[in-house]
Amino acid sequence: MLSEDVKSAYNEFYKSSDEAWRMLGAKAKARNIMDVCKSIAPERILEVGAGDGSILHFLDGANFGKAIYALEIADTGVERIKNRKLKSLHSVQSFDGYTIPYPDSYFDLVILAHVLEHVEHERILIRELNRVAKHVVVEVPLDYRFGVDKRMKHFLNYGHINMYTPTLIRFLLQGEGLEIIADKTSLTPPDTIKFNEFENKKNKKTITRVLKIELEYRLKKLFGSILGKKKQEQFGNAYTVLAKNSSQNLQIF
Repeated sequence: MLSEDVKSAYNEFYKSSDEAWRMLGAKAKARNIMDVCKSIAPERILEVGAGDGSILHFLDGANFGKAIYALEIADTGVERIKNRKLKSLHSVQSFDGYTIPYPDSYFDLVILAHVLEHVEHERILIRELNRVAKHVVVEVPLDYRFGVDKRMKHFLNYGHINMYTPTLIRFLLQGEGLEIIADKTSLTPPDTIKFNEFENKKNKKTITRVLKIELEYRLKKLFGSILGKKKQEQFGNAYTVLAKNSSQNLQIF
């Protein structure tokens, strides 16, 4: 079951006024989700840990799916999703963080975007996703870098209690019997970085700082395209993966 401390923390989170920041990030997340899902045409879609519905806002606007469902642990998030009046929204509910109240293979696609890094018992949740959906798409931030343990407070302030690399996510999903279909490593868009630097952090906006952000982005993208997937994963800020449902259970020995 979800810890009460965790539920309480996220209930307060959506009372903040950071909607512009969340919407900016959600636009890129929605684009990544649609990119890896080009080989499928999901009609009934569930987002687990849907937050304030910002990703669903962009998916709904792009007519991605015919019926959208949402589950969220925070009551404040549930209310925000309802208030969006999304045309394809069929149902939004609060849940305990692990038990998905739908039958086996009910959904064509389940979305878990920037949620797994917050989850206390990740394999329990992944098994539920596998149970209720034909396909699962997972996106996580690529927080891991050498010496990351020295920045514990920074990541805990964002609620990140797990860290992943693309390899670790693939290992985790395949270890639960899911079959990888498509994946994408992405960089944080310059507009998002600028917003964080100049609006969130209140750093002084100068031409030099703006040019530095744009140059770093272009160089990482260039070197990634030249040097291949391994380098893209090293530079990347987020990893999105589409996996296929499987009835295979975890087998050890």
